[in-house]
Amino acid sequence: MNPSLLDLSPAQLRRAAELKEKLETIQSELVRLLGAPSGSPTAPLSLRKSRKMSAASIAKITAAARARWAKIKAARPASGNPRRKRHMSAATKAKLAAVARARWKKVKAAGKTAL
Repeated sequence: MNPSLLDLSPAQLRRAAELKEKLETIQSELVRLLGAPSGSPTAPLSLRKSRKMSAASIAKITAAARARWAKIKAARPASGNPRRKRHMSAATKAKLAAVARARWKKVKAAGKTAL
């Protein structure tokens, strides 16, 4: 069971702070004496080496990514929208309008206001 910080007395909080300070000083002394490896969690952030990529490596990765995208885009059809919209001819629209007018004429003759 881990007590909450709110449940601790001031004396316990002071003791915990002292222990933490002791731990940090001992840890830094160990790092100084033994030279902990850069990947270990015990090494302070200032002693860890940062991994840097050379400009040439970054350029190679960028070029490879561009080549991959070019390959993907080349495989797609030339038109931007592969699914074309369907268009109705004027004659077809006229036929459908005539059918709709006939349907409504029949409905109105029956005295209805909806289909």
